[in-house]
Amino acid sequence: MNTTSALPLIKLIEQFERLPGIGRKSAQRLAFHVLDLSYERAEEFAQAILEAHKKIKKCAACQNLTEDEFCPICAGDDREAGVICVVEDPRDILAFERTREYKGLYHVLHGLISPMEGIGPEQLSIRELLARLSDGAVTEVIMATNPTVEGEATATYLARLLKPMGVKVTRLAYGIPVGASLEYADEVTLYRALEGRREI
Repeated sequence: MNTTSALPLIKLIEQFERLPGIGRKSAQRLAFHVLDLSYERAEEFAQAILEAHKKIKKCAACQNLTEDEFCPICAGDDREAGVICVVEDPRDILAFERTREYKGLYHVLHGLISPMEGIGPEQLSIRELLARLSDGAVTEVIMATNPTVEGEATATYLARLLKPMGVKVTRLAYGIPVGASLEYADEVTLYRALEGRREI
């Protein structure tokens, strides 16, 4: 196989390698799997990616991913509007929803403050969070960022911003091991962390 004819394959492997958690060998496996698909299945796969990109956007309120202006949680009227749980990533909402215990609303930051990676507060959806708190209806904000250095720094930064607004700011209890990801926490651990939250 000469380099010119292999170029599309190399490009495909490189694209898979850019995905989080995918190394060179996994990228090669995925690329060869895609090449084994029929043309129709490969087209379906590519179309699903393009359609998701076109249709999925951020919720106008909480910044979660949705097809509509508001996500189903924000659009529903059965949630406790006075409590907002701040998470790093939309996947964290799925983890909390599995507990079936949390009844408040959410706010997705889409990242954490990380000077090492060049991510500052202006890259996160902090302005949108402050806008939601401006009418005084929210009484508590739960910081549910991951228990990592970046997660702690982000929670502390937000707590300093929110305190002058007269909002109670709490932090998840440490039922979740330091350095762990909320996405992988089981329902019971998450529920206990939520129940044992403390003010910061």
